[in-house]
Amino acid sequence: MIKVKWSEVCIHTTNEAIEPISNILHEAGASGVVIEDPKDLVRERDSFYGEVYELNPGDYPEEGVYVKAYLAMNSFLGETVEEIKQAINNLLVYDIDLGKNKLTLSEVHEEEWATAWKKYYKPVKISEKITIIPTWEEYSPVSTDEIIIELDPGMAFGTGTHPTTVLSVQALERCVSRGDRVIDVGSGSGVLSIASILLGAKQVNAFDLDDIAVQSTVDNAKLNNVENQIISKQNNLLDHVSIETDVIVSNILAEIIVRFVKEAYQCLRPGGWFITSGIIQAKKQEVKEKLISEGFEIEEVDQMEDWISFIAKKPETKQVL
Repeated sequence: MIKVKWSEVCIHTTNEAIEPISNILHEAGASGVVIEDPKDLVRERDSFYGEVYELNPGDYPEEGVYVKAYLAMNSFLGETVEEIKQAINNLLVYDIDLGKNKLTLSEVHEEEWATAWKKYYKPVKISEKITIIPTWEEYSPVSTDEIIIELDPGMAFGTGTHPTTVLSVQALERCVSRGDRVIDVGSGSGVLSIASILLGAKQVNAFDLDDIAVQSTVDNAKLNNVENQIISKQNNLLDHVSIETDVIVSNILAEIIVRFVKEAYQCLRPGGWFITSGIIQAKKQEVKEKLISEGFEIEEVDQMEDWISFIAKKPETKQVL
């Protein structure tokens, strides 16, 4: 049996650049990413999960973060790495701080790669009701109203525990009502679509430009037995979408969010909610002004670490007397 050799691609960058670099790595063929953020070493978590004790400080940078992915070593690896470097450098056009922006390669054996990365993923309670667990972990709910979402990070865009995702899920808890229709723009792993259904939504239309993300949403929806309620399609934001919906959620870059605020307003019913996350401090005002200019009312602004989320509302139709 021929054993596959893998190359670990490690980018030393900033927290701000995690999401776009992760997407670049997925587009280059990586089936999952590992984020090594020194904040994880000191972040308070419920002790019974035990994950904190498995983290080795030596694996983490003193400043910034490591974003790691694994690519098969073949004759195209050199070209792929150069494409990754160029795509990351192109992020500077969007005023994204790349920090040290240093890319390194190292060889790993298949046996090590297949199991070692799983140590990073343990059950994590990310909101009042929702706990995310990797598929290989045994977990028993600690309360009767706890909602469990299973994810396979090996085929997903992260593990669902990044602050931008947590902010989005917490907002969905407050905004989704039973029977609602939801649109998830930039669905990635599908975690926000799945959360919406488990919180009571009737149907979710999940859109992503990346076909890998579309399939990831489909696969994770099946894992959680909600595949019949989530329609996952390849689409550029809300282009040519005319579905009337109760909630729209989007966890992507601020530069992308501002491009479809008008379309989001048109799709929402009066009184509907627009949840946006993935926004850095420097882009907060830009997103806020765009939401207001298109007619939204800002209901709530939340922050976790360096990330901002908005809960905006389309005003109720005023009755003319």
